[in-house]
Amino acid sequence: MMPYKFAIDEVMTKISILREEFAALHSENPIEHVNSRLKSTESVLEKVARKGIAPSYQAIRTTITDIAGIRVVCSFVSDVYRVFDALTAQSDVRVIEVKDYIANPKPNGYKSLHAIIEIPVFLSDGPVPVTVEVQLRTVAMDFWASLEHKIYYKYDADVPAEMLAGLHDAADVAAELDSKMEELHRQVRRDTRRV
Repeated sequence: MMPYKFAIDEVMTKISILREEFAALHSENPIEHVNSRLKSTESVLEKVARKGIAPSYQAIRTTITDIAGIRVVCSFVSDVYRVFDALTAQSDVRVIEVKDYIANPKPNGYKSLHAIIEIPVFLSDGPVPVTVEVQLRTVAMDFWASLEHKIYYKYDADVPAEMLAGLHDAADVAAELDSKMEELHRQVRRDTRRV
């Protein structure tokens, strides 16, 4: 698990640098907050058993891509893509897969930009490529996803139909909020340039 922990540290450092650079050079910070998590060994082994993966380091490493995870929460949808572009443009970041649930939301209304990236972690015996799942979303998307997670946990994944419909409606409201906030942000930027 150590290389995954170090990979989280590496990506968190990259994001921290981007955050400071945006604030210093562009007088705005598109990143509201960032958090990370490392799956526990028990959780990884449960997933290995559930998916029928061979219990070898190589099989786990190539099949389970969310052992190390980072969530970046941004103010606006445009910021999500801006941070994604800045992070993945770095020469030591290799993009393995991108799932754009903002452009193509899941049927339940879930929105987020997921990227599986690979970065080198430099250990004493040489570099090791490590995958990290990075999720980027807006504050509204994050609030919705947090509520959805709590509801699924509370109902042990057997959520009543009326609650699922309410969640879907809430996803539409969150998307509308993101759209309105984005437009206000554009207006502020236009007005600032005129001054």
